[in-house]
Amino acid sequence: MSLADVLEPLRQPLVTVLDTPVSWTEVLGFGSGALCVWLVARQHIANWPIGIANNVFFILLFAQSGLYADAGLQIVFITLAAYGWWTWTHGGGSGSAVLPVRRTTRAEWTWLLAAGVVGTAAITLLLARATDSTVPFWDALTTSLSLMATYGQCRKRLESWWLWIAADVVYIPLYAHKGLYLTSLLYAGFLALCLAGLRNWHRDLTARAARPVEVAA
Repeated sequence: MSLADVLEPLRQPLVTVLDTPVSWTEVLGFGSGALCVWLVARQHIANWPIGIANNVFFILLFAQSGLYADAGLQIVFITLAAYGWWTWTHGGGSGSAVLPVRRTTRAEWTWLLAAGVVGTAAITLLLARATDSTVPFWDALTTSLSLMATYGQCRKRLESWWLWIAADVVYIPLYAHKGLYLTSLLYAGFLALCLAGLRNWHRDLTARAARPVEVAA
């Protein structure tokens, strides 16, 4: 039995939305993705394994839909998830077992924005020349924004939520254009969860800044 035979049941339609079949892959991606973002907003460590499962489902879904950059992006996400999982549990530094929420530094913004511009241009060129993608720029833009946001999430940078919000604003119409209506709906839900996550992380950052500093005797 080949891998294609094993994965075939996941490609079968489960329901129909707006006269478009929705596969098991898209439904499982919907559920695991929503749960992952909900856990991130609450700074729960379980978001990382759930996120990895979500990435696997989306590799299959996006490859079938011709969103090649987004499919490849999921592999990078799995690597970053392993890094984020470790960082959240070991990156708090001396005297702290948990990584605290912090703001993105000016230096981080500089190289993140530079990498985003270069990455978007390079991926757009690659997709336009090497694939049959019909949306090379938008696929590349969301890929770059998502990578920038994931780095910030791994380091618990507050502004990572703004990057996710920007990506979701593009993802929603992009997936609808590709006929992935359930995934488009999922990203509309992601947008709402990102706003909640931004509020929760900002509240946590403000509360931590307001705590009195303990002075050693």
